[in-house]
Amino acid sequence: MSNENYLDKIKELPEAIKQLLGLVAIMMIIFLSFFVLNNIFGEGDELVAKMKIEEERIAQERKLNKLISSLPSGILVSFDGTDHFRLTDEVYEKVCNATKLIPQRAIMGANFLNYRAHEIYTMNGNKISETFVKWDEEKNKCLAGFVVSGKNVGVDETITVSGEALSFLSTGIDTRVYFIKNF
Repeated sequence: MSNENYLDKIKELPEAIKQLLGLVAIMMIIFLSFFVLNNIFGEGDELVAKMKIEEERIAQERKLNKLISSLPSGILVSFDGTDHFRLTDEVYEKVCNATKLIPQRAIMGANFLNYRAHEIYTMNGNKISETFVKWDEEKNKCLAGFVVSGKNVGVDETITVSGEALSFLSTGIDTRVYFIKNF
């Protein structure tokens, strides 16, 4: 009987208060639903960690892009004895980390010293499986290279050609490896 008294009292309330109570009840249901779903499916700390890593990567990329846009256009070298723009050791490392492209010219120049790589490269229609540019902490040098594979033409051979990136080409928008010195 007490339940009927409560229902009668609720029915006697003004319409505005009934609507407010309904709104509060719907909001509570929504919050509870999201709480339960977040506990079941939410990644929590892992998601926050991934987002921080991505934000740091974006911030680092912006710094590198700012550096690249400040460099003069043309050939950038890491050694003395040339008329081209000489990079300091610190800027050389930063340019290496910012460089992702290895143009055809640098690949062909490095291929001349590895006949088998050149042969597979020519057989497979001048296709490169992979390129890489990375900074070697031990040697304090920028290493660049590429991988050629003959698997698509029936040759079960994969060759990695790598060497020191001695110079870069700056376009003002990006940098590219200009010359690879094979080891």
